[in-house]
Amino acid sequence: MILPIYGYGEPVLRKVCEDITPEYPNLKETIANMYDTMYHAHGVGLAAPQVGLPIRLFIVDTEPFSDSDDVSKEEAALMKEFKKTFINAKIIKEEGDIWGFNEGCLSIPDVREDVFRHDTITIEYLDEDFNKKTEVYDGLIARVIQHEYDHIEGILFTDHLSMLKKKLIGKKLQNIMDGKARPDYKMKYVNKKGR
Repeated sequence: MILPIYGYGEPVLRKVCEDITPEYPNLKETIANMYDTMYHAHGVGLAAPQVGLPIRLFIVDTEPFSDSDDVSKEEAALMKEFKKTFINAKIIKEEGDIWGFNEGCLSIPDVREDVFRHDTITIEYLDEDFNKKTEVYDGLIARVIQHEYDHIEGILFTDHLSMLKKKLIGKKLQNIMDGKARPDYKMKYVNKKGR
């Protein structure tokens, strides 16, 4: 089932999310709905707060990035197959070069800006079956994970921008809050009912 994506300004996007247990109600259905929603909106990641749930859950599928001219054949092959669900994730290390990439967000449509992040991360998380994993990622996969991880910490990519950049996009952010953004997917707006 395709869910509405919560737009910039919705309070749930600013919550530090809670861990969940295997008993969390309808978890498999929630995860399936999140994948349906992400694919419908042509995203590469989606976090639970973006569909109104303040829980430590996010999903990633980097396959759309595998066609990018900016990546090596090896990285493209990895991204083509990379699809994961992260539960109760915790980034335990960020390292390597800090580099910029033009990021966007399904909760902030029509806004894209360069965000600088570390190249390599080590992350602990539980998979869909609550098996504990500790893994290291780099490149664009690490970046997508960092972006989604920020969501479960109540952080948006716009928080990484300079004051000047934030001021320049201020009108666009206000338009999202007022329900004036018109992406090709269903949204819930803080100041107006979603369409």
